Amino acid sequence: MNNLNNVPNREDMRVKVDALKYHGTTTVAMTCTDGVVLCTDTRVTAGYMYIAHRRGKKMYMIDTHVGVTIAGTVADAQNVVDTLKYYANIYRLENESPIPIKSLARIAANIFFSQRAYPMIADFLICGVDEEGPSIYSVDFFGANTSETAVSTGSGSPVAYGILEDEYRAGMTVKETIPIAIKAVSAAIKRNAGTGDGFDVAVVTREVGYRELSREEKNQQLLLISGSRN
Repeated sequence: MNNLNNVPNREDMRVKVDALKYHGTTTVAMTCTDGVVLCTDTRVTAGYMYIAHRRGKKMYMIDTHVGVTIAGTVADAQNVVDTLKYYANIYRLENESPIPIKSLARIAANIFFSQRAYPMIADFLICGVDEEGPSIYSVDFFGANTSETAVSTGSGSPVAYGILEDEYRAGMTVKETIPIAIKAVSAAIKRNAGTGDGFDVAVVTREVGYRELSREEKNQQLLLISGSRN
């Protein structure tokens, strides 16, 4: 006969499962006159800030005109990313046009809201350019959906917001905004234990669509930022 006293309770199981989950940390996004800029760090942590991976992927292209950043539980976020890609592809096939950014954000919000009893722990920034122009929507794990111009998610977001609020202004171009995004994530890397190791940057414009910066381009931006401080 099984000893029921040895069966772990729900709280113990929750703690053990949470310790095995991979989590994202700091993401930033800003709208510009000619597109949007996305930036994330690359450190992935598990449990109590154990560094599980140093080159985690926290930004994804959903369609040629839209990308997302993720923060939170990696498995949950990747599940939602795959679902958004599916709906974006179906919309393009059926309508012969790209899905509006607002519609994609609403789909993400509905996915999270439908799971609110057993929430998928992730925050999304859905960023792109459509007929209405550049736009960013922040969607949290309960399905709240808000339109933003400069926003950050993850454990390092309080530090990142200090840079965004100080340097970001409406009417800036993609070229002017990229250094601010890098500064915001770099500041979080220096001051938040869950953020670190490196950063990725992507831009979405009407002319080119979604494009991630190469290592050489990121190094060049770092040189420009360090030069401006001297």
